[in-house]
Amino acid sequence: MSIEDKPLRLAYLSYRSKPTVGGQGIYTRHLTKALVDLGHSVEVLSGQPYPVLDERIKLTKLPSLDIFNDQFPGRMPAYWEIKTLPDLAEVLQFSTGTFSEPLAFSLRAHAELKDRAHEFDLVHDNQCLGYGILAVHKVIPTLVTLHHPITVDRRLEMEAAPNWRKRISVGRWYNFVKMQGRVAQRMPRIVVVSENSIDDIHNDMKVERDRMRLVHVGVDPDLFRPLPGKVRKPRSLLTTASADAEMKGLKFLLQAMAQLRSEGYDATLTLIGRAKKGGPSEKLIKELNLEDHITFVSGVPDERIVELYSETEVAVVPSLYEGFSLPAVEAMASETPLVSTTGGALLEVTGTDGETVLQCEPGNAEDLARAIRRAFDDPELRDRIGAAGRNRVSELYTWRQTAINTVAQYREVLAIRAEENSNA
Repeated sequence: MSIEDKPLRLAYLSYRSKPTVGGQGIYTRHLTKALVDLGHSVEVLSGQPYPVLDERIKLTKLPSLDIFNDQFPGRMPAYWEIKTLPDLAEVLQFSTGTFSEPLAFSLRAHAELKDRAHEFDLVHDNQCLGYGILAVHKVIPTLVTLHHPITVDRRLEMEAAPNWRKRISVGRWYNFVKMQGRVAQRMPRIVVVSENSIDDIHNDMKVERDRMRLVHVGVDPDLFRPLPGKVRKPRSLLTTASADAEMKGLKFLLQAMAQLRSEGYDATLTLIGRAKKGGPSEKLIKELNLEDHITFVSGVPDERIVELYSETEVAVVPSLYEGFSLPAVEAMASETPLVSTTGGALLEVTGTDGETVLQCEPGNAEDLARAIRRAFDDPELRDRIGAAGRNRVSELYTWRQTAINTVAQYREVLAIRAEENSNA
């Protein structure tokens, strides 16, 4: 077997890997499984929340201080919990108002891997980009996946901030983005999930284009599929969102839904995710009198999400920006008619308006209501878009192809390291 074909021993890093909501955990679960299916060995190193993995994959837990857990987000750790340098870094950064997990996790990853270089051919970092990743790369060749630049999240939240105090707070929180940019600029290869993200990463983080390669995210079309016998509930909507993240655009969907209901459409919404108690989304739902028409679902397995898609008349992605959007391709694979904004990579991913998707302007509740109304009023259009959407996803976006293309990038990184060593 030639070196180009030999199975690789991979260490995969994910600083947080929530298995049901958020792209990092979903990407981790499906990509690592597809890599093992191709014959490679994978060990995942993760902080909390930990991922759900294929039984063939080893999980090494690198626990954080869990400052941002679901029960007590933003808690201050007690002094006796601080036992290592990464723990100290995590607390000190948090004390200044900065999101501290990426830096601390990268330091933990380096501490774990520095004496294990003989066990791995390559490290794959899933968008941590802490300074410790540079140290890891010195020991083991490292590749990074960067789904989209977090500079976009920062900009959108700054624009939505109601006053200067909140803008200062948002700026402090996103201080880690400067670190991510500096690290990204020094990595030999950045895997990016859309052409749109390549442009944004180049413009916002100053990463040279020749260091980036496009590898689309995938979906499992055998899992996400239309289920026979399921009846779609009339006027039902489904969305997946971190409810209080400005970038996800939930408030515009809520406003559109209220508008539709005022026009006589008995619209209901199932939201895969959760709203923060007392947060902006919960307040807006009450203001719009939508409490009885919205169901929150969280912590359910993929099989239940597939059922929800098959029970829903229209899926909606109301995001202001997406680097790719797994929920969009999962809905399309399930043959559920999709209404989507054109924010970020969504235009690129979802296809042509009226053929594979019904598109609308991001941040525009009236245009979003128009697109949903268009879907509600035309069952033939819904059927046609649903079928065409599944065909598009089956042809372009599968986890197996994602893994094959990612392995090609692994081998390029290994070739770069081999050339560096020969020239040393």
